[in-house]
Amino acid sequence: MRLEGKSAIITGGGSGFGAGIARKFAAEGARVMIADINIETARAVAEEVGGIAQFTDVAFSGSVKDMAEEAISAFGKVDILINNAGITHRPGPLEGVAESDFDKVLAVNTKSIFLTAKYLVPHMKAAGAGAILNVASTAGISPRPNLNWYNASKGWVITATRTMAVELAPAGVRVNALAPVAGETPLLAAFMGEDTPEMREKFLSTIPIGRFSTPEDIGNAACYLCSDEASMITGSVLKVDGGRCI
Repeated sequence: MRLEGKSAIITGGGSGFGAGIARKFAAEGARVMIADINIETARAVAEEVGGIAQFTDVAFSGSVKDMAEEAISAFGKVDILINNAGITHRPGPLEGVAESDFDKVLAVNTKSIFLTAKYLVPHMKAAGAGAILNVASTAGISPRPNLNWYNASKGWVITATRTMAVELAPAGVRVNALAPVAGETPLLAAFMGEDTPEMREKFLSTIPIGRFSTPEDIGNAACYLCSDEASMITGSVLKVDGGRCI
């Protein structure tokens, strides 16, 4: 029960890594809000873990503001914020990515962190405590060809994490990031371009441990970084990558 008494918001919590984090946090005693643009999957996970579901489009200020206000109203406080929601563009030459796809990747992967900070950092500052965890990617550390703008967005997440950590440490708020390798999530097919045995083998050949990451892997790592056991850790990027970035 490492998160007993804590409350958490998990964006993109209706599937994939976010759902894995929600399950782990609930098992460790946290109250969780599952915030997702897909309200049906959010409700399903919330029902499974005894949490609450909230429709949230993380790219829009009003939607994120509503999320923050609903969580504070329901829980009385928000101790942990997980910025997990993310998307990618389909693989292809960088000059061939549509401007609309670029805009969407930046809005969901980067602007969302600006917006959640805008509406939740003041609350954490007032409490004198808090933990923010941004889900980055190994793509932001060791980029793959043909995912240029996704890679760049996750590099932004890593830099944002470090600068947020420096600024918020005096206020008692810790900020860290996870860098997962490709995992068994709804985004996997989009990363690969097509989900075939050949493409899976190509991706797996770059991971020394020889498997994709799982929601459970990410949930376990997130739990540690957001627990009091990690009270001296801020500004870190924990690779959960089976050795891909070695």
